[in-house]
Amino acid sequence: MYRILVVDDEEKIRALIRKYAEFEGHTVREAADGMEAVHICREHPDDFDMIIMDVMMPELDGFSAVREIRKYSATPVLMLSARGEEYDKIHGFELGIDDYVVKPFSPKELMMRINAIMKRAKPTVDQPKKDQVSFEGLNIDFTGRIVTIDGEKVDLSPKEYDLLFYFAKNRNIALTRENLITNVWGYDFYGDDRTLDTHIKLLRKSLKQYSKFIVTLRGVGYRFEA
Repeated sequence: MYRILVVDDEEKIRALIRKYAEFEGHTVREAADGMEAVHICREHPDDFDMIIMDVMMPELDGFSAVREIRKYSATPVLMLSARGEEYDKIHGFELGIDDYVVKPFSPKELMMRINAIMKRAKPTVDQPKKDQVSFEGLNIDFTGRIVTIDGEKVDLSPKEYDLLFYFAKNRNIALTRENLITNVWGYDFYGDDRTLDTHIKLLRKSLKQYSKFIVTLRGVGYRFEA
């Protein structure tokens, strides 16, 4: 059972999500705009396991609301929007959201995406005591989940960490797009190749000069050459 905050200015959308979420045993609290959502999360930062946030809302849009909430909460966020432009998705992922769903959506698929996000959010317990590698000035600490560039810590999104760690552990191996999606997102992945491309683009941007290690294999996928 998950505690979900649904933020959308459309009452029908909130009611639809509540109906399916409660049917699966989750509890739901609603907010009609971004300002209300920020207030609720500020007052009760640990009350929710998941936030479903619409983008276009009065008072405060979803992007601005997530930016404020991220200042004091790392609760997973699934973004809803009637707009499917790549720019909007990239902007959302840069803010630290976990998934992006375009309206109109299937309520059943939405519930499956929520379950997939929460599975990925569970901390792993069987980690080695010390496991890290370096490639020139890029240092990757698998155990501490820390990445540094020339000694400076880099803050990556959860999925950027997952992608980089998988690349580093499979360096110099040609990885197909299907391989990356299966092993980084899992069999419960619901999306398309553009989601992978967006995260690769964000990861390259975060790695700065060391983005050179991620090589595109036309018609195949990618390889981490180091």
